[in-house]
Parts: sequence; structure tokens; C-alpha cells
Amino acid sequence: MTVTSPSAKQPQPSHRGRQADPAPRPSRRVFTPQYKLDMVTEYENAPNGEKGAILRREGLYSSHIIEWTRARDAGRLTGDPANPGLSMTPSRKSAEQIELEKLRRQNQKLTSDLTKTRMALDIMGKGVPRARDAA
Repeated sequence: MTVTSPSAKQPQPSHRGRQADPAPRPSRRVFTPQYKLDMVTEYENAPNGEKGAILRREGLYSSHIIEWTRARDAGRLTGDPANPGLSMTPSRKSAEQIELEKLRRQNQKLTSDLTKTRMALDIMGKGVPRARDAA
């Protein structure tokens, strides 16, 4: 009886060069808007015990259904070629818009902190004298 190891069956790649992978690179699946609408409708109309069976049959995840339902409710999943400007991905903000939003949030926080500090000083009776109070 001869025992062979798995390494004896497969040719060993050299340290300098690698063997090419014979398997083709998988491609991303693309679903049409009509298919998405059909799957969301079928999933919503299925009884609770059969929803998982639908997902397994189609090779989908519940996150697909959630995302497609949100897109349908937002009107982005109409399937109309008349409105090609709408896409599934939200538009990207420019660096200036991101910085502007950040500065607005920071300004709002600082204004809120200043209001709280002034109220605390007024309660303690150590308020900063105003110009008309000093005279």
C-alpha cells in the first residue's frame, strides 16, 4: 500500500515564477430593473416561511431585496429608459461641499456651546458686563 501526499499529486510552483490560475475571473452579476421589481414583488407577496426559499432559489441575499425596495420607493427603479439620469448610486460630493458641511456642523456646535456657557455664567452671577451695563 502506497500513501501519497497531496503535494506529490500537484506540481509545485517554483519560487521565482507562479503558475497561471486556470480558472477565469468571475464577473459581477447585473440585474435589470424589471427583474429587481419582480423579485421585490414576489418577496413581499410570499408568506413568511417561503421568503428564504425565494432568496435561495435566485441566489440572492436579503440585503439585495432591502436595497431594491428602497430604490423602488425612491422612484429610482422604474425601469423607464426615458429617465436615464437617475442612477442607483448617490451623487458624490465635491471636496468643497464636504468641507462646507463640516464647517457648518462645527459652527453649530460652537454656537450651542457658547449659548450654554453664557447661561451658566448668568446663573452663577458672573456674567460678562455688557457695554450698557458698564456705564
